[in-house]
Amino acid sequence: MKKRVVITGLGVVSPNGVGIPKFTEAIKNGVSGIQFLPKLRDLNFSCQLGATPTISEEKKRDYLSELQLRNFNSSGILYGIIAGMDAFKDAELEPAKNDEEPLWDLGIIFGSGTSGVEKFREAIYKIDDKNVRRLGSNSVAQTMTSGVSAYLGGLIGAGNMVTANSSACATGTEALLMGYEHIANGKATYMLCGSTSDQGPYIWGGFDAMKVTTYKYNDSPEKVAGPMSADASGFVPGSGAGAYLLESLESAQKRGATIYAEILGGAINNGGQRGGGSMTAPNSLAIQKCITSALKNANISASEIDYINGHLTATIKDPEEIENWCIALNRKGADFPYINSLKGMVGHCLAASGSIEIVSAILQLYEGFIFPNTNCENLHPKIASLVSQEKISMKTLKNPLQTIVKASFGFGDVNACAIFKKI
Repeated sequence: MKKRVVITGLGVVSPNGVGIPKFTEAIKNGVSGIQFLPKLRDLNFSCQLGATPTISEEKKRDYLSELQLRNFNSSGILYGIIAGMDAFKDAELEPAKNDEEPLWDLGIIFGSGTSGVEKFREAIYKIDDKNVRRLGSNSVAQTMTSGVSAYLGGLIGAGNMVTANSSACATGTEALLMGYEHIANGKATYMLCGSTSDQGPYIWGGFDAMKVTTYKYNDSPEKVAGPMSADASGFVPGSGAGAYLLESLESAQKRGATIYAEILGGAINNGGQRGGGSMTAPNSLAIQKCITSALKNANISASEIDYINGHLTATIKDPEEIENWCIALNRKGADFPYINSLKGMVGHCLAASGSIEIVSAILQLYEGFIFPNTNCENLHPKIASLVSQEKISMKTLKNPLQTIVKASFGFGDVNACAIFKKI
């Protein structure tokens, strides 16, 4: 029989708050981390807005030594280290000492989209094709996809599976489900999971060229239309990291750990870039199947879902996503669950979106609140025809949240859906 799996630690590095206390306060009050970035204007970006966490030099030194920080230039790995170590500490676990054996029962799955782009750019900028060996000895650790999990593994002394995944926007949700399966099948007691994303022009430039980012609010970042709004015209690029410490229920109860939520199950699939799906557009049938498969795996009915943390990106695909939820759950109007999207406050954090949004979902479940949908007063008419306004522009909860769902839909037509329950 599979083991039950719970979340006992959380960590977050978000554009609107670094650390769980600041982040929680920010999302409760609808505080945005979206800003105008003069550098993007100078580079002639259409979208000159961005959302990046603020990390002081002192903060960095709480996690890494002077030696480790020497020639360190990977924002994504830094974000992941901070979020990951915070989640580990929040779970009240201790790293293995240097003279001890590794923690054989603790593993790590921490994903990223691209890693160390700025580091590569810095290194390549200083050399030519005849001097490639001058890339530097620390370029490998800062640019390999598994760089963040490797750094965390060393800081903690993890002795179980330590690896990375990469599935675009679905990375963080996929990492959680991979860690869940590892514990449920008895292969580990603890799994530190999450995802991270670098920031800056070299990460965001391609999205600007694709014209999926908004250009209408460069002069008014505080007014940028959020997900599900009729005025939404594209997302704001963001960055950061989210992390969660997964643990068997048996272990958590035995040591008296704080339990934020139980993971009931989930599903991962791909639309195969068929049926309207493509590298950048989702296959609606695959999304619906991912949701229904997650319900089946979690052994619950659609009627039990109280709240949805949507992928919703403030693009033309938002109404389609809502329609997919309605079909998959067979619920609409006043019967539809509460739904919101964090992207109105932090932008689209790309590979980190799933993990930061999972942290926000778990906090709402644990503390009993729902954060506001920022700048969504003018609800898209198609969405308004499917879902009651009160489920989107909610003020207070009528009943406490018990069972919630988080889904992420990424480039490559990949989908991941996870279901959580209050315990």
